[in-house]
Formats: sequence, structure tokens, C-alpha cells
Amino acid sequence: MSPRLAVLIPCYNEDATIGRVVADMRAALPHAVITVIDNNSSDRTAALAREAGAVVLHEALQGKGHAVRRGFADVEADVYVLVDGDGTYDAQAAPALVALLLEERLDMVSATRVTDAAAAYRRGHRFGNRVLTGLVGLIFGSRVSDMLSGYRVFSRRFVKSYPALAAGFETETEFTVHALELAMPIAELPTAYRERPEGSVSKLNTWRDGMRILRMILVLVKEERPLQLFSLVAAVLIVAGLGLGLPVVAQFMRTGLVPRLPTAVLALGLELLGSLAIASGLILDSVARGRREMKRLAYLSVPGPQPAREPPGP
Repeated sequence: MSPRLAVLIPCYNEDATIGRVVADMRAALPHAVITVIDNNSSDRTAALAREAGAVVLHEALQGKGHAVRRGFADVEADVYVLVDGDGTYDAQAAPALVALLLEERLDMVSATRVTDAAAAYRRGHRFGNRVLTGLVGLIFGSRVSDMLSGYRVFSRRFVKSYPALAAGFETETEFTVHALELAMPIAELPTAYRERPEGSVSKLNTWRDGMRILRMILVLVKEERPLQLFSLVAAVLIVAGLGLGLPVVAQFMRTGLVPRLPTAVLALGLELLGSLAIASGLILDSVARGRREMKRLAYLSVPGPQPAREPPGP
């Protein structure tokens, strides 16, 4: 039995490219069900997707993360291919991505972008991706080199255990941290990346979306690694308290007087806040561990990917 394949294409105003993307994915994966999640497009994206043979879902909440959530919730398959509708990714790489996931029984395969076209992958975007990917790698583990790739293949157990809390382009960051935190088997495959066709306009705002991704990283650190975060806060508070308080203590030891009472009170307050931060980190770390265990159990409740099997002979 061959695994059921689903191609999910979240879209917002991509009528210049969506027909070609659907056709290319149909040619690459002829047995897949292709679903376009239209995210309040004001152009002919939905109509052109239907004409190309795709199933169209509509998501009223604006943002790529909301569209992905809708697709993951409503589409049933064994293997999910997620690709942007802007025509920048190579559909012919999809069979290799799917084959790698099935053969190695992985949960996520990311298409790392390879291009020589400066306009396809601008220097600022490349630099930002490296910085954000490096930051996530430093905190959660360095197993991903292109965290912001919009072309991925997922197992069913990844999709059905993924919380999908992100709203916009930060959803790729949430994919990565979800896989790293549950120690899922993952891989990457270099894939050609090209410029947007003429008439297609990027919806990505470099600074706004970069800040949203950075905010998502901070939120995920708070949720998944609270002890490390609160330990850092505690260290800053305790060092600041010591810096202010030690001269006051030294003066008291020499003279028996505390002439700088406000400084002494501030130093004591900082030390108390540092102690509270440590205590909060320890408590939240236990809560995060419990949540991680529940997510792991939800992940294990779904069968993993199985390679295609030939039907038994007569």
C-alpha cells in the first residue's frame, strides 16, 4: 500500500503563480491530493487553484500560520508536503523529499535553499536567516541550517502533534522548535530556489516579520526552556545587586554606618528579585517538562511513516 500524500499550499494573492505551482506539484506527485488554503485573497487565487485541479479551503484569520493550522487540521494523509504558492520552490524536488522521509522514517525533511540569483534570496534575508537559525541552534540544538525554508515534508505524527500556535511567517520557527524539543528524526535536502515570476509580489516584510520571528523565539524559550531564561534574568539581577550592595557592606564593616540607605534597599530588592526568578524558573521548568511529556505521548500515539509496500502476490 502506498502512503496517502497531501500537498498543502497556503496562499494570499498569488494568482500570478498558483496555477503553475499546482500544475507542477501535480506533475511531480501525481497521486497526491493538492489543497490550496486561500487566506482572504482579493484576486483570483482561489478560482485559478480550482481550475488547476486543487481542492480549495478558505481561512478567514489572516496569516500564514493560521492557513497552515487549517490545512493540518482538515486534511488527512500519511505524508504532507508544505510549499509556498509563490513559485520559488522546485516542485521536481518533492519526490526526493518524500522518498527521504519514507525511507529513513523521518518526521520532517526541510528543503534547504540553494540559489545563485541575488534577487531570489536577498542578502538581508540570507543574513537574517543565518542569525535566527543560529540563535535557535544555540538554544535548542544545531540540527537545522535553513530554519525559515517554506518547503517541507512532514509525517502524519508530526502534523497531528504540532500545536500550531503561530499566526504568521514565524510558523517555520515553531516547526523547527517542535521537532527539536521532541527529539524527532529530521533531515535536510538541498533544493533549487528561484526568483519570483514577474507579477508576483512578496508578502514578507523583512523588519516586521523578522521581529515577529525573534519574538516567537523568545516566547518559545520562555515556554520550553524557562529555567535557562529565568536563570539568566536571575544572574543579571544578582550581579547588579552585588555591584550596588558590596560597597555599602564594606562601608558598614569599616564604620558601622549605612549612610546610603536607598542603595542598600535597592541592592536587597535586586537580590530578592533574583531569588524569585530562580524559584520561578524551577517551578516553570517542571511545568514545561510535564507539557513536553504530554506532547511526546501525543506524538507517539500516531503511527510513524511507513515505506510503500508491494501488495502480496496471489
